[in-house]
Amino acid sequence: MLAPDRTFARRDTALFILCVVLSVGALFAPETWQLTIASSARRTALAPLIALQRRAEASRTSLARFELLVAERDSAAAAAQSLPVLLDENTQLRALLGLQRRLPQRVVPAEVLHQSLPTDGRTLLLGAGRRNGVEPFQAVVAPDGLLGMILSAGPSTSVVLTWSHPDFRASAVTLDGSVTGIVGVTPDASVREPMLELRGVPYRDSVPVGTEVITSGLGGVYPRGLPIGTVVGVTRQSEGWERVYLVRPSAAPAQVSHVLVIPATTEWSTPAPPDSQP
Repeated sequence: MLAPDRTFARRDTALFILCVVLSVGALFAPETWQLTIASSARRTALAPLIALQRRAEASRTSLARFELLVAERDSAAAAAQSLPVLLDENTQLRALLGLQRRLPQRVVPAEVLHQSLPTDGRTLLLGAGRRNGVEPFQAVVAPDGLLGMILSAGPSTSVVLTWSHPDFRASAVTLDGSVTGIVGVTPDASVREPMLELRGVPYRDSVPVGTEVITSGLGGVYPRGLPIGTVVGVTRQSEGWERVYLVRPSAAPAQVSHVLVIPATTEWSTPAPPDSQP
């Protein structure tokens, strides 16, 4: 008869081998299986940890939010009398310049639960899921510009594929609409400062440094007009064929705490001129 200590040791060894086999299987499993396993783990075993992290994020930002609200209240009180005049002037200038106010009919606000490190900035975890209307392949924007798209969505959380991921692609156009191309992360992106590339630009077209790049609206994922970044130079070119421009991103995934999820079917409304409104 085996001693109790030896029985427990064999049981621990068997459990260890089982864990190794499951880990290797999950490592080489298809991506859809990995996402399903990860989503299941977040809903079951990791649910208490996510809840604690959500509370920790709320506690950490509560004081900063209070100070921001106080500052906004003071600023709003000072500018209350001039606000209607400013809004009227802004509407008239937009009408004169032929600009369009593109406001989505429905957006989903979400909080970033996982602040990624510089070495892990390719995906983010949001505190909003299918219950809030979040679905895969929806655009995600930060206050500074385009952040990425929803890769997978669970009941209460979702995963964002940011622009720093090698699989990220977006149809882009310069702000004046003269040059179009495809934006993706640079193959040799630096860990400290990853950059984007504007590819597919004909060799005959030239994009000056400082030109703003926005989404073109093609592809059905990203609505037109979302800021992507600013051109900082030419990274490489094929003589007589194309130029590839280096673009500095507008949004930094590691510094984002709140985002907006925009459905792919969102329509952008154009306000009528002031003289035609009732």
